[in-house]
Amino acid sequence: MTKVILVDDEQSVRDSARQWLELSDFDVTDYADARIALKNITPDYAGIVLTDVKMPGMDGLAFQKHIQDIDPHIPVVLFTGHGDIAMAVEAIQGGAYDFVEKPFDPEQIVETIKRALEKRRLVLENRQLKMALSGCEGIDSRLVGTSPSMRELKKEITHIAPTIANILIFGETGTGKEVIARAIHTLSTLNKGPYLALNCATIPVSMAESELFGHVSGAFTGASGKRVGKLEAANGGTLFLDELNSMPLDVQGKLLRALEMREIIPLGANTPRPVNFRLISAMNEHPRTAIEEGRLREDLYFRINTVEVNVPPLRERMEDIPLLFSFFLERTADTYGMTAEPLGPESLALLMSHDWPGNVRELKSLAERYILSPLPPNERIARIMPDKAGDATPAVGLREQVSLFERHLIQESLTRNGGSIKDVMNDLAVPRRTLNEKMTKYGLKRSE
Repeated sequence: MTKVILVDDEQSVRDSARQWLELSDFDVTDYADARIALKNITPDYAGIVLTDVKMPGMDGLAFQKHIQDIDPHIPVVLFTGHGDIAMAVEAIQGGAYDFVEKPFDPEQIVETIKRALEKRRLVLENRQLKMALSGCEGIDSRLVGTSPSMRELKKEITHIAPTIANILIFGETGTGKEVIARAIHTLSTLNKGPYLALNCATIPVSMAESELFGHVSGAFTGASGKRVGKLEAANGGTLFLDELNSMPLDVQGKLLRALEMREIIPLGANTPRPVNFRLISAMNEHPRTAIEEGRLREDLYFRINTVEVNVPPLRERMEDIPLLFSFFLERTADTYGMTAEPLGPESLALLMSHDWPGNVRELKSLAERYILSPLPPNERIARIMPDKAGDATPAVGLREQVSLFERHLIQESLTRNGGSIKDVMNDLAVPRRTLNEKMTKYGLKRSE
């Protein structure tokens, strides 16, 4: 990070200062007018500002105050004449980083700028760290799981959510694509705006265009009043289109135009209306398959897939099953005012023996049936598991089931004891070295 914005109304000063700074490997952009420079300064500007105090139009002190309004942590270094020192001191009290007296010593300027840039680097790093930590906390409350694939997914979502990029999510039915879309909206800069979701597979073909773009009164038979479409209603927020590959191809073409032009024309209208929203799309198959089979326009695919998010099926993250099931048990028990009975080893083994074709949605349904079942807790899973999973070929072998159960026991003990290694050692009757090895093996951290 070596960016410097240099502002001085004297061409000779700018030329000499820029020459010295560029010889010191700084990336310099110079301006004669502070008002023009101000347009290029944003809260995420990764550099510092070097400016003269006395300038026509907007002087250095007014310039510095405007920069403070953008981000008070952008370092501003002032050029001052001998008689302006009192003014420079006042500016520092008002938030400026430092001042350099004219005629300036190039070495002094370089050292001052290096210190200012280091300060700016630390500010931005701390800001990004806080955002990442805040994002992780928020997403952990929405996406349950600590498996490596889920950790990668959460990391990816935390990274892309603050942007306004269009996102395409694909994963099998029941993997939680809409949960992910909601999490992205909540963690984004658009979270104050609306979040609208539409399942394209449930819209009658004849109503698809009206649902998305809206219509005016009399646009077609039965259109007795005006209707605002989803694209317009999502202005300033997020629109989630699930099963986009079920949308009629002609409507896909109109959606593509709306995304490119950022405007729509409701059915029966002649005047375009501006729209501005983030699009998150989802499919339960790989987009290339839908394109090859003629259910998805390739040009639309290129527009909506700025970022692609692949959601792993539950069978590929079996270690998350105990935690997910416990989460659904507690939530269902709270809903119905009942008690969540914990699973025994045999019941847990049955959960691990199933391949979960319905993914997380199927697991959630099973947890609800478990809570509402009148059977003894140790008999419930065996009786309500679909397809007699206990008699089926296990989705994972015995060794994997033992490992998953061991991981679950350690994870539960860590949670129960607030991450205290000493208490977990006593709880599970294992020496510290063995516990450390197991935690490393299963990717468990006391902080989580």
